[in-house]
Amino acid sequence: MTTLTATHTILRADGFSCPSCVAKIEKLIGRLHGVTGVQVFFASARIEIDHDPAVVSTDALITAVGKAGYTARLAAF
Repeated sequence: MTTLTATHTILRADGFSCPSCVAKIEKLIGRLHGVTGVQVFFASARIEIDHDPAVVSTDALITAVGKAGYTARLAAF
């Protein structure tokens, strides 16, 4: 039996200009294999992602945000 090792990663993003950015980012990240949940907070530019790090890396998550047209980085807190 295999167990899923979920990680909760928090990113900060730059360049949010409207609430529709939220749906765009959630859609792109949510499509990644290994992602089990994603929530974007427009007001704080915070992206919270539950994922399996053995399947999808933090770098892949940051790249997905970049494909949506925004710059992301790991949150310091």
